[in-house]
Amino acid sequence: MSGPHDLELTLPWMREGTARFLAAVGELADDDFKAPSKLPQWSRAHVVGHLAHNAEALGRLAAWARTGVENPMYASRDQRAAEIAESAALPASELRSRVAATAGDLDDALLRLGTGQWNAQVRSALGRAIPAAEIPWMRVREVWLHAIDLNNGVSVDDLPSGVVDALLDDVTAVLSRKDTCPALVLAPTDRRGAWRIGAARADGSGSTAELKATAADTMGWLTGRIPSSALRQGLPVLPSWL
Repeated sequence: MSGPHDLELTLPWMREGTARFLAAVGELADDDFKAPSKLPQWSRAHVVGHLAHNAEALGRLAAWARTGVENPMYASRDQRAAEIAESAALPASELRSRVAATAGDLDDALLRLGTGQWNAQVRSALGRAIPAAEIPWMRVREVWLHAIDLNNGVSVDDLPSGVVDALLDDVTAVLSRKDTCPALVLAPTDRRGAWRIGAARADGSGSTAELKATAADTMGWLTGRIPSSALRQGLPVLPSWL
């Protein structure tokens, strides 16, 4: 297994990101949960509630892989949205408890998977067939990016370099499959290689823009955590990543 299926990388990243997220939550006073997060229309309580429910949802995928009984992440998008809204109204003490407990439960569920069960096919919330070995990577994205969204001091620069590079691999692949994705070369100033999104025109006309920024800032822009105006390079509008 490699990339998002490399458990020797993704499980430690998941646990480190979980610890970082829970530490940021622990620093919040009760009233701080009502303050805006960095996500439009979401308070910090929405972010915390989402992370708790995400752990439960990924735990259902782990159970599916272990038992062979289909157990989807969510019954519907409406159910997911309703759960987050309900959680956002909970007392801060209950949110703290839930997000920590569900994270622990997910870790335990993943520890129960045997070698063959990691290869079992399950489905993401978008219906994509994936091996269970991708579950930790899905959680890595959640805990690290939403730690930034919590708006409590965590920034793109706090992500481990391996996580940043893996996110660049992931996001550029997803964006490049979208017809509306502009052609762009991403040349991080602190990396030797480059990433690309989109495709040049078949007739060879037009130009391919280039972004020069740190890998962390590049990842932040691609995932919507850093506005293009902050990079001051006249960047094109991207389609949504997820």
